[in-house]
Amino acid sequence: MLGVLGTAFRSLSVRNFRLFAFGQVLSVSGTWMMVVAQDWLVLSLTGDSGTALGAVTAVQFAPMLLLTLYGGRIADRYDKRRSLMACNLVSGVCALGLAVLDLGGAVRLWHVFLFALCLGTVNAVEVPTRMSFVSELVGADLLPNASALSAAYFNVARVLGPALAGLLIAGFGTGAVMALNAGSYLAVVVGLRMMRPGELRRVTRDGRARATDGLRHLASRPDLVVPLAMVLFIGLFGLNFQLTLPLLAKTVFHADATSFGLLTTAFAAGSLLAALAGTARRGRPSGRTVTGAALAFGALETAAGWAPTYAAAIVLLAGTGFASIYFAQAANHRIQLGSDPQYRGRVLAVYTLILQGSTPLGALLIGWLTVHLGARSGLYVGGLVSVVATLGVLLVDRIRTHLRTAQPAPRHGNDTPDGRDTSRSLHVPE
Repeated sequence: MLGVLGTAFRSLSVRNFRLFAFGQVLSVSGTWMMVVAQDWLVLSLTGDSGTALGAVTAVQFAPMLLLTLYGGRIADRYDKRRSLMACNLVSGVCALGLAVLDLGGAVRLWHVFLFALCLGTVNAVEVPTRMSFVSELVGADLLPNASALSAAYFNVARVLGPALAGLLIAGFGTGAVMALNAGSYLAVVVGLRMMRPGELRRVTRDGRARATDGLRHLASRPDLVVPLAMVLFIGLFGLNFQLTLPLLAKTVFHADATSFGLLTTAFAAGSLLAALAGTARRGRPSGRTVTGAALAFGALETAAGWAPTYAAAIVLLAGTGFASIYFAQAANHRIQLGSDPQYRGRVLAVYTLILQGSTPLGALLIGWLTVHLGARSGLYVGGLVSVVATLGVLLVDRIRTHLRTAQPAPRHGNDTPDGRDTSRSLHVPE
């Protein structure tokens, strides 16, 4: 048993990663608490206006769509540790400012909009920088384990953060929760400051890094484009559970708040188990692993839509939660471990843009569908489209490979038959 635990948490043997993980646990918990507090504050200021709530979310998300590619460029061009300290300090100051206004009774709706815009802009830089920084903390061999642990504490915080926020809001108000969130950013900065820079696995930074160079790197790497295409379609149609789960609980099973909580807990528990299972991964996952996880996810989501009873829905949603995180991690690891380290920030910026950009658009499509065809249709369509899109991506890639094989291009230097330059790419066992 101790050996299994040691394997699951082996990346924590790296001092710098322990400091990073401790700060992230506090920060992610604070973020989920802030989500609840911000939503509650908006509803309180607007008389329960769903339109205002959606507008704040859109304002916070818009910079991610517009600036994430530029954020990836910053991640590859500048020192990631210093960039993360700057990002967290700015976010903490913004959160503290909103908390002071709320605690003083002076907060207005436009203050919330301004905070959302500020946080979204910072996140456009922070997310690709943070994701690519993990490899500098632990190296390629431990990256899958470190990434899986990150997903594990994220899912734990997703469950505990909102629950704790509800208790604190009831006892002390939304301002107190926002103040705690501001403090959580400081914990990240302290952890980053305490790191030993000499122990980082730094890569050579490109002072002239451009976002377009990262796109060209991706275009030359079919092994990266294929999982990205799967992420696009599954994110667009399949990962809309913030919409489909409440509708399924309320309109299909006529569940109360407690029963709805059990459905979401089952999904989160499956997600957590997948994250823990991912800690056993030691290298870059194969294309078949990513494809198998995508197909399993689509099949399980379709089955969850069919679930005839509440008990069956709990079981199938737990399986769906497991498959969703297992697929997302496998795709992330295949992309991150396969990309050239000099382009990794920009590649992960594209990954983040696709994953986070497709979800809100997909929510509009699936939401329209559920209005006309019922709550189950959201899960049916999400699952079936995920399966069909995965098979379609594989078919297109197979045709492309066949055509390239039929008309081989001349090889130069260290190029492999599929066009990759092995002199610079990161080699990790399949």
